[in-house]
Amino acid sequence: MKDTKITSWLNSSYLSGDNQTYIQSLYDTFLVNPNSVEKEWRIFFSKIYNEELKKEQLSKKKYHINTTDPYATILKKYKISQLVDAFRKDGHKNARLDPLNLYQKQTIPNLNLNYYNLSETDLCIDNNVNFFEKNNQLSSTTDLYQNLKKIYCNSIGFEYMHIEDNKEKIWIQNYIERFVKEHFLNKEEKRKILKKLIYAEELEIFLSKKFPGAKRFSLEGSETLIPMLHEIINYSGSLQVSDILFGMAHRGRLNVLINVFGKKERNLFNEFSNSYQDHFKSGDVKYHLGYHSKIKYNDKFINLILKCNPSHLEIINPVVMGCSRAYLDMLNKYDTNKILSVVIHGDASIAGQGIVQETLNMSQTQGYNVGGSIHLVINNQIGFTTSDKKNLRSSDYCTDIAKIINCPIFHVNADDPEAAIFVTRMALDFRFNFKRDVFIDLVCYRRRGHNEADDPNVTQPIMYQKINKHPTVQKIYRNHLILKNIINKNYYNKIKYENKCKLEEEYSFFIRHKINNINKNKKYKIKQNIEIKKLSFKELKNIGISINTIPYEIDMHPKVRKIYQDRLEMIHGRKKIDWGTAENLAYASLVSQGISCRLSGEDISRGTFFHRHSVIHDQSNGSIYIPIKNIKNKKGKFYIWDSVLSEESVLAFEYGYSSTNNDILTVWEAQFGDFANVAQVVIDQFICSGEQKWGYKCGLVMLLPHGYEGQGPEHSSARLERYLQLAAEDNIIICIPSTSAQIYHILRCQVLKSLTKPLIIMSPKSLLRHPLSFSDFTELQHKNFLAIIDEIDSIPVEFLKQVIFCSGKIYYDLLQQRRINKQNDTAIIRIEKLYPFPKMLFSQIMLSYTNVLNFIWCQEEPCNQGAWNYIQPNLQKLLPINSSLKYIGRPASSSPAVGNFYIHQKQQKEIVNNALNTYLIKG
Repeated sequence: MKDTKITSWLNSSYLSGDNQTYIQSLYDTFLVNPNSVEKEWRIFFSKIYNEELKKEQLSKKKYHINTTDPYATILKKYKISQLVDAFRKDGHKNARLDPLNLYQKQTIPNLNLNYYNLSETDLCIDNNVNFFEKNNQLSSTTDLYQNLKKIYCNSIGFEYMHIEDNKEKIWIQNYIERFVKEHFLNKEEKRKILKKLIYAEELEIFLSKKFPGAKRFSLEGSETLIPMLHEIINYSGSLQVSDILFGMAHRGRLNVLINVFGKKERNLFNEFSNSYQDHFKSGDVKYHLGYHSKIKYNDKFINLILKCNPSHLEIINPVVMGCSRAYLDMLNKYDTNKILSVVIHGDASIAGQGIVQETLNMSQTQGYNVGGSIHLVINNQIGFTTSDKKNLRSSDYCTDIAKIINCPIFHVNADDPEAAIFVTRMALDFRFNFKRDVFIDLVCYRRRGHNEADDPNVTQPIMYQKINKHPTVQKIYRNHLILKNIINKNYYNKIKYENKCKLEEEYSFFIRHKINNINKNKKYKIKQNIEIKKLSFKELKNIGISINTIPYEIDMHPKVRKIYQDRLEMIHGRKKIDWGTAENLAYASLVSQGISCRLSGEDISRGTFFHRHSVIHDQSNGSIYIPIKNIKNKKGKFYIWDSVLSEESVLAFEYGYSSTNNDILTVWEAQFGDFANVAQVVIDQFICSGEQKWGYKCGLVMLLPHGYEGQGPEHSSARLERYLQLAAEDNIIICIPSTSAQIYHILRCQVLKSLTKPLIIMSPKSLLRHPLSFSDFTELQHKNFLAIIDEIDSIPVEFLKQVIFCSGKIYYDLLQQRRINKQNDTAIIRIEKLYPFPKMLFSQIMLSYTNVLNFIWCQEEPCNQGAWNYIQPNLQKLLPINSSLKYIGRPASSSPAVGNFYIHQKQQKEIVNNALNTYLIKG
């Protein structure tokens, strides 16, 4: 019954605000059991209820009643409705989810009839509640109660009532209550499930016998994952999906590679052997490796891509998202139904690692949306040696994090593979209907230790006593199918025997040939055929005019209007080109030549330092205008996305994007350079080592604002020393461009050159508006990026007493002070490319300074930071014999910079003066 009277009374009463909720709850309690509230409230509520009852009878919008007591009947109807809602909301708490029965089910009072003062007799009344089953109606509410328990408290726990979108909630509700799980699979489908379980279990047993003690992070206890993944592939094949991208950690990876991706067993056996050598530079352990294969479905192929994953388990999530978005952007027509991302989590890691929250938070934003992902959790109910929920997490479920973006969550008992297939289909239907993430929590166990060398009985004696006695899911399901007369023992034994023969045959081949393993870890991508030519002066000027001439109807902010007016002056040669103009010209020139650009980062469209303004915000209506998107006859695409306030997930996303499509210029900018600290795992384990470990090519550009401006320790240093420590074997490029022409050329070179490497740019802050850093327009057209910039003033070489080497902003401090001092005895050379160090160019420049014996490296950063420890051995090898190399800069420090502006200025002045006068200082 509607409670409009109580609502109306509360709204007009002094009992508003917080009290209103309390009164409403009392009234709800009264409706369920009038005697449960105090007498005064009971009298009051009875009056309100009787008035509502009269309205119901007069409106003729009432239930069919087979009793002479309308009050009692309507109250029972209300109670039944409350009961149904209770099962939908809390039924999962009483579901039979844990195969081991380690934990007692929660006692949920509102799932019991006694809670509503209902008996079996009370339930035997004609009902027409909003609950769906076979014929959209049940014969009695006794049947209703039994069906509620059967659907909501069985092998599946449905969590969806937290979803705010009613369409999604009702869709899930109808899906659950209209389908009967027992009859949705035919006999042949059930046999196929059993086959997959046999293959999964037998592979683990075979590996344990042939390679005892070797780490494999077995799938035992969660073998149901294999038929679930096959279901995902088959479902995708029935639609228009062309590519499925997978990300997963160690657990079960080897099994998935063999039994889902079709990797040859002989290749896996070879990886277990001591003679195995990867064809990459250093390679990686076998349970980190990815794979690519094509699966035929009817008359088409589906590409399956499993991404390599380091031991930072959940970091693969945003990488897979980035790869998926790259595939989507490469399609002729953007269609999220073409690309599906599937991420497999562990229960401890999904609850424990913050990257999960970061990834979910950005999953529905414009620049990072991939149309929803399928999340599968292998819930072992243990994290390494920790199994007590009180120590694992603070939430009830490991998947509670999914509720922050209203994801449906389906918990399922891994010992019921048919239930697992049911929720897999349901999850896929939901994803393709609503383009949103969905979670499946596969509640299982871990039959072995964390790895095969680990003894779990030491820390989990009770759990492993149960596991040792517990039958495998394959045996449970086999017995079920035999009982149902779907298979017999002969059929079962035949499947096992054939699978065993195959494994033995593959092992024999491996023993005989000791094959040279080939990991099909190659990148699958669409290669663009782009003809690149150098732009003429006229072409570049036309592009500059095009992107800086803003339509008159755009109401620009006065400051932005002035910036664009100045940019037009620069294009016409009346002013020098500043940093923001040169950078936008680089992107626009690439787009005009058919090369797409993707920029992302916190506030990247405007720029943290108010310099970029690639997106103009109309001051009248809030609309946006992107000048680069409006170039005439443009061939490439221009994407620019202000990201969520996250570094780790966004940088990982952009790494995945760039490693999937190297034909696009992908740029990520940190708001301040030191913000990249938060994403260090992405830098260490993907960007700087991905090519050597896995053969992944990546052309990602990282813009890291760097420079000592007296703003304290947190926003001075981009930690240049860390990238130089990670640099080896030509794995990355590290540059500190000091002019606007240099940033123009380096961005273009990054995507036009044939060699694909990540590019780390220590970008400036104050130099963005420093007149000395501006370039002539002709420098953009005629010159190229210079790895080293020699002395620019006319200083006679014979007068030189010393040469200063430096990088970045300190150069202009030295230059200006030298000009003030009118010194002609000191040359200043900028090293713009630190890694790989430009040895040949440096040696050529040094031919002009053979008579100089005093050389200096000058930097703003403390001695134990910055480039000094890296640059010192490189310089000393190439300097003239008998010459000296001295360090000028801040002393070693545990902090990147001082916090006091006065001290900063004093330090900066001392560094500049000491560098310019070092040759005068004895010793």
